[in-house]
Parts: sequence; C-alpha cells; structure tokens
Amino acid sequence: MDIRTIAVIGGGAMGNGIAQVAATAGYDVILRDISQAAIDRATGTIRKSLERLIKAGKLSEGDFQITFGRIRATTELADIAAADYVIEAIPEQMALKQDMFKQLDALCKPGVILATNTSELSVTKIASATGRADRVIGMHWFNPPPVMKLVEIVRGVQTSDETLRLTEEVSHKMGKETVVCKDAQGFITSRALCALLVECYRIAEEGLASFEDIDKAIRLGLNHPMGPLELSDYVGMDVLVHASEGMVEAFGDRFRMPQSVIKQVEAGHYGRKSGRGFYDYAQKEAASLKG
Repeated sequence: MDIRTIAVIGGGAMGNGIAQVAATAGYDVILRDISQAAIDRATGTIRKSLERLIKAGKLSEGDFQITFGRIRATTELADIAAADYVIEAIPEQMALKQDMFKQLDALCKPGVILATNTSELSVTKIASATGRADRVIGMHWFNPPPVMKLVEIVRGVQTSDETLRLTEEVSHKMGKETVVCKDAQGFITSRALCALLVECYRIAEEGLASFEDIDKAIRLGLNHPMGPLELSDYVGMDVLVHASEGMVEAFGDRFRMPQSVIKQVEAGHYGRKSGRGFYDYAQKEAASLKG
C-alpha cells in the first residue's frame, strides 16, 4: 500500500508532535481536532517548534515553509477520509477511543491502518469497535515526539503481519527506532516505568531521602534524563494515578499508588500543569525571577 497522507486525530502535546514528525518525513498530514481553538494551539506549537530548529541551524527557511505547508488542519472528521494511514492521539479513555475508532472505520478507505497512540490501553479492545481488527495496531509515541527516538508498536490479537510491517516502515521513514510488543496492560515501557515510579514514591513516603536526592540518585546513578519525581510532575500525577489503576487491575498490588500520592492528586496537585506536585513550581518561578 502506498502511504502518502497520514491523518493525526488529536492536536494536543502528542498529536501536534506526531504531525510535525510526519510532515518533516515528507508525508502530507491531515491534523484534526474538535475546535478551531485547539487547531490554532496545535499549529502554533508546531510553528514554534520548527522556528526553534531554524534558530538552531537544523532547518532552513525554505524547508520550514515546505514542512509546515504539508500540514492541513481541520475540525471536520470527514476530512480524514483522504488518509492512507491514521494515527489517533486523543485522551486515554477506552470509551472515547472505541467511539473514535468506530467512526474512523466508517470513514476511512478499507485498507487503511488505524493506529492508536495509547500508552497502556488494550489495543485488542479498541480494535473490537471496528470491522477491521486486522488493520488496527498500537503505535505508542513518547513525549516530545520530535525528540524521542522510540515508537513502541503493539500487536492486538488480530493485528496482521502486513499491518505490523507497514507500521514499522512508516515509523522508520519518520526516523524512529521501533520495538514490538504483544498486547498486554502497559506493554513494555509503561509497565516498567510504573514499577519504578511507584517504588520511588514509596521511598519518598517512607522519608528515606528528600525528593531532590531521589531524583538526583536516579538521574546520575541510573543515567536517566529526568528523576522520577520530576518526570511525574512533567507527565501529571493525575495521569499516572489513572495508569496505575489499570496496572493494579491487571497485575495486582505491586503497582498500587501510595496514599500520599493519591491525596496529592485529590488536592489538585498534579505537577507542572497545576503549578504544584512533588515540587512547587510557583515558588521556583518566583525564586528565578528574584535571581
């Protein structure tokens, strides 16, 4: 199948990044979100990201115009009917994804692959909402998509060999490395990360070390780019608590969040997006302004 046009459903942090990567790789891109305001935010983010590449000397003005020009943003779901490959990047809620895949199945050409950018949900269950389960696959990207090298590909129970082959081909054309995993809660990366994070939360709750020293130990001792508590604030604690619930259901109490973290989320302390999580970002900003 000749894949020339990729549709990205959802223009949030993941969706706009995936759209940028696809356009940079030479694909025509249809970027769809539900409102013009969301579309404006998504295209504005892509523009700023490409402009940073120009300033860094990694992109010419001419290539900027070509890449940005490949992206057609729309609020009309019907516009994705022209796509040869679809990547869904909407919120991590099974009901939302199944409803979306039912609509995509009705709109898209029969041979089109429908990929879901889920970090933990069942690809098989998402596929069950369609009449093309063999053409549904997990395509787990990492934030930010233009920078992170990995795409974790997840085979549902009915995903065909051809669907896997084409998804690997598309991923490689977009400059990504791939790993392949069977469909199970959390796949490889989310399952391993959840175990690490929960254990670090327990270390913090037990008072064995300060937040700063836990982060420093993992950054320098295990060579991670971010400490686990910094990463949690970056991702959002509400998102991680929700992910943990799915892990507990599948694998038991070893993935259960400590009460201190649950209470933090109940208080609205999600991390960077709320201004406070493990760290107080309003206080950090005030300190940096004084400095």
